[in-house]
Amino acid sequence: MSIKSVVEIADAVRSGARTARSAVEDAFGAITAGNDSLNAFVMIDEAAALAAADDIDAEIAKGADPGPLAGVPIGVKDIEDCIGFPTTKGSVFLKDTPPKEEDSPHVARLRAAGAVPVGKTATAEFGMDSATFTKAWGVTRNPWNLEKTPGGSSGGSSAAVAGGLVPLATGTDAGGSIRQPAAYTGLVGLKPSHGRIARNGGFANWAVHGALTRTVVDTARYLDVAAGPDDRDRQSLPAVDFSYETAIETLSVNGLRAAWSADHGFAVVEPEIAAIARDAAERLIKLCALKEVSYDFRPVNILRHWFVVGFSGVGEDFRKQGILPDRVGDLAPQTQYLLRMIDEYEGDIDVDASWAELYKLEKQVAALFQSCDLLMTPATACRPYAADSTTPETIDGRDARESGVEPFGALANVCWNPSISIPAGLTSDGLPVGLQITARRHHDHILLRLARLYEQAFAWTYPFDSSE
Repeated sequence: MSIKSVVEIADAVRSGARTARSAVEDAFGAITAGNDSLNAFVMIDEAAALAAADDIDAEIAKGADPGPLAGVPIGVKDIEDCIGFPTTKGSVFLKDTPPKEEDSPHVARLRAAGAVPVGKTATAEFGMDSATFTKAWGVTRNPWNLEKTPGGSSGGSSAAVAGGLVPLATGTDAGGSIRQPAAYTGLVGLKPSHGRIARNGGFANWAVHGALTRTVVDTARYLDVAAGPDDRDRQSLPAVDFSYETAIETLSVNGLRAAWSADHGFAVVEPEIAAIARDAAERLIKLCALKEVSYDFRPVNILRHWFVVGFSGVGEDFRKQGILPDRVGDLAPQTQYLLRMIDEYEGDIDVDASWAELYKLEKQVAALFQSCDLLMTPATACRPYAADSTTPETIDGRDARESGVEPFGALANVCWNPSISIPAGLTSDGLPVGLQITARRHHDHILLRLARLYEQAFAWTYPFDSSE
């Protein structure tokens, strides 16, 4: 299973070297060959995708340019709207909802740039899991090892891209849900600065849109298309005055100050994971002539507080929707697990106190980035675990309930910083490990330049691809 990159496909289609139809047909061939084992796509629409591809080819025949993503087949995470598909959010309670008649602003921008949505990718139910395993759609699996999870909640997208079904799939990230799947499947996973990619209105405390790709260049081209303001989203940022795709080849990053932490002083992390990520950080520091700085940064362990603020109202919402108490068994195992956690916290929930802890973290992170430019950590606390399992409570034989499998993710979401996971290496049993790098707010281009330099020096491959 393999498919060419975003940039290769789009440039070939725009130049007339190949057709958009052929690119989309290749994607459906890969889906036919690989999706049964991965369960990455939960819905596809071949007829609509081929019709869209034909429209792109017709534009090119007239001398028009369909855009920088011309003919690129993409997957759309089943947590955002895409014309012609219901948005089920991985739940049996939304499976029978009607197809959407309008794209989310994010998907609309990709489509306007020539991308061709071919289907919806699996998500953890309501985005509430570090794996992707639901009653609605079943178990999504990791192409590196089908017994393991590709992560969550963007697990269908990570499986689809790593498995070579499509070169790009969208994701969302409220606490690591792009970066952890990227780490678990050997992909590039950028969580952009908050507001960099417009949402469909409302106010988001932490969640952002993004995408998973195999290459940094693909992510840069994607961000050039996806980023920018939208009047429907009052949090959306102004457009930048440069091209990310150009910046990743030209920007100077020499001398930037980098700090490293293996555990933030509280996280339970597998020693092998920490060692592999540390080795990658050292290589990047040397490669880019970064200055490693020592620092006294022990951030507040905000997992419980992030959980309280984000999930304390879930039980009541489910009761209003008629899910609780009688249909709790129709929820995914992890959703049920989280509801039990909420019940355990019930006498100890103080949302105002949790917000106070989150604000404390914001101050800590602001102070940190006065003395350094980059924060490097492992992307996850452990290697990919069983695909059909709830979140492990122990890691390396130690109690990990207070830090979880992605203890490094939420910091960037709470503080609105950009953060990226890039492939760092493989464990002794051949599973991918990610290096996470977090930068100051709005410095997405810095992360992409670092990732590009690392990619050029230490290229990664996908050994299960037939072409590699």
